[in-house]
Amino acid sequence: MNDNAPPIAHRDRTLAVRPSDSLTHVELTWVEKKIEHWIRFGRYVEEKILDRRRRVVSFRAGSIFAFVRWASNDFGTVVSRIDIARTVGPAEPYQTLPFVRPGGEILLRADGWPKVERVLQAVDGVEAIGIDPSDAAPEHWRHLHSRLTAGFEPRAYTRAQHDAWLLRRRAQP
Repeated sequence: MNDNAPPIAHRDRTLAVRPSDSLTHVELTWVEKKIEHWIRFGRYVEEKILDRRRRVVSFRAGSIFAFVRWASNDFGTVVSRIDIARTVGPAEPYQTLPFVRPGGEILLRADGWPKVERVLQAVDGVEAIGIDPSDAAPEHWRHLHSRLTAGFEPRAYTRAQHDAWLLRRRAQP
């Protein structure tokens, strides 16, 4: 297959992606009080509106974003989940996530409203110290995932941690 191949066709034509495309695409859906998929933070570079309820946002390789999924039925909440992921380049390995093409490096995954709420509070905490959560160190999101999974209180992200992360990132080849 070459770079001039037509987009891969899907049954419902929701997310057509070229094999040579280096962006990560996330399909968002909003059906009031039924299905709500949204981005909590992250800098997308493209947005394609599919219809009134669906759109696709695209991220460059190396971006960090939070993807929240919530769904309910007549009896209450069915799914409450947040994933924080780092997008990958074309040759990098990745993990698959629903509604994310091709996938990403999963830094944090939380299921169930109590854990999702804790993650959202931690995101608010990062924003409260004046840092965009998509610029925070990936290690912080891994730490948060590990602590919540083990049932322990996670440490808050600090300006000193962020400054150290910026120095490490600058020093990497």
